Amino acid sequence: MPRAAVWLCAMIASPAGAVDVARLDYQLQPRQIAPGTWVIEGAVDDFSHANGCNIINTAMLSNKAGSLVINTGPSRLYGDQQRAALGRLTPHPVKKVVSLNLHPDYFLGNQAWGDVPTAALPGSRTGMQAEGKAYEDNLYRLCGDWMRGTEFRPSREDIQPGRFEWGGHTLEWVRLQGHTDHDLVLIDRTTEVLFAGGLVFADRVPTMPHANLAQWIASLQIMRQWITQGQVKTVVPSHGPVHTGTYGVDQTLDWLQWLHTRMQTSAAQGLDLSEVLRLPIPERFVPWAALRAEYARNVTTLYPRYETEQFSFQTAPTVTSK
Repeated sequence: MPRAAVWLCAMIASPAGAVDVARLDYQLQPRQIAPGTWVIEGAVDDFSHANGCNIINTAMLSNKAGSLVINTGPSRLYGDQQRAALGRLTPHPVKKVVSLNLHPDYFLGNQAWGDVPTAALPGSRTGMQAEGKAYEDNLYRLCGDWMRGTEFRPSREDIQPGRFEWGGHTLEWVRLQGHTDHDLVLIDRTTEVLFAGGLVFADRVPTMPHANLAQWIASLQIMRQWITQGQVKTVVPSHGPVHTGTYGVDQTLDWLQWLHTRMQTSAAQGLDLSEVLRLPIPERFVPWAALRAEYARNVTTLYPRYETEQFSFQTAPTVTSK
């Protein structure tokens, strides 16, 4: 799908992710993408002080059953400003706040929602507890004043996969995996909107601190089927623009499959990590955000596994029949 086909539902007063650094104002601007459904898009970028570490898409579904908030951003300040921005849109109170995985920008804004149930998959909650302090410290280092007062607050309740009714909307929580071990996605079967979480990146190189490429590819193929079979029209990735069709799924699949082949081939050729990092990157990926930084992180994280697998293959004993 050409870039021009990325779906924009409304004119936006300022670019997604634009912030006022001097005032520590994220300038969050929710936009409606479907009935009772709003998204706040973060910068298509890497974490930095210039964007307040706001590279996440957060969302809200709201109707007579109440409001459901998805992801709470990278800081207490984001959570506070998110709550204020969403509160101006609807009279319906927020009944639940859900984080789609364990990564920091999905839940470090939970402090702002302390009086509301916060939820995630059980495995994500465990990961938040184990890694939350390190996330908090790292984002303080990267984003400075934007993180003032932020203390990690893991989600407090478990989300269980399955369908449920929400004010006339049929919603379904689905557990997939690959970006992390516990990737939660939400399908609104009434509006045909998919909140794809960290499994889908659009116009940006995926992050992979907890990745399993084979599982991730399998999850994307499932989501691609949902789209091509007409179960889903609009995709809300956690990183990158909201779009229709398979645009982000195809981009993410392309990167993962290419990266797997590169590392597998490089390991078979006996290249070391520094040599793999110096290899050229195909032109089709050059326009994507965070290319060099994420390529380096992707390879540094995953390549040792490919080297180990290649070494194990080469040293496996020969089995002969008698």
